[in-house]
Amino acid sequence: MTTLLLVRHGHVDGIKPERFRGRADLALTATGRRQAELLARRISALWAPDAIYTSPLQRSVATGAAVAAACGVAAEPLGGLSDIDYGAWQSLSHDDARAQNPDLFAAWFATPQRVGFPDGESLQDVAARTAGVLRLVLARPADTLVLVGHDSVNRVLLTQLLDMPLSAYWRFAQHPCCLNEIEITASSIQLRRMNDTAHLESE
Repeated sequence: MTTLLLVRHGHVDGIKPERFRGRADLALTATGRRQAELLARRISALWAPDAIYTSPLQRSVATGAAVAAACGVAAEPLGGLSDIDYGAWQSLSHDDARAQNPDLFAAWFATPQRVGFPDGESLQDVAARTAGVLRLVLARPADTLVLVGHDSVNRVLLTQLLDMPLSAYWRFAQHPCCLNEIEITASSIQLRRMNDTAHLESE
């Protein structure tokens, strides 16, 4: 059995009010750094990860580094875990994106599986590269793995792991430094916890 701990990076600017952050290489805020430390403390207390993989974007690298330091395991960046490429919408506020293309903006929230961002990616693109990440990391011997990703990446990974369509994308909440626990065997995949932020209550 493999325990997969899927987490999101800590807080960054652009979460509220919301922007299409995507590939913007944002640093953790002071709040985000504190969240990462609390996440790391919880993971190290409950599990002994064999490997930690992160998105190459610095907000995920820094979150993964906190977990790595607490657990005594090196973290490895994987390009396939990078956030969705919003293309021409990169760094736009939601208000600006809505004003620029109201139909596409509405479609993103109604039928995300049918949207391709101008000069960017679709959810199908994200699904293809994250499926590759899953194949890679699950092929390596490990009892417990940590993946440090992003809101969009984690939602897509959860649809794959739970055998759900991409149209279910918005059914998953992924708060900063949340924890998802998935148990994977040769015959089953079971979700043990999702979007768990109990470790942040003392924040």
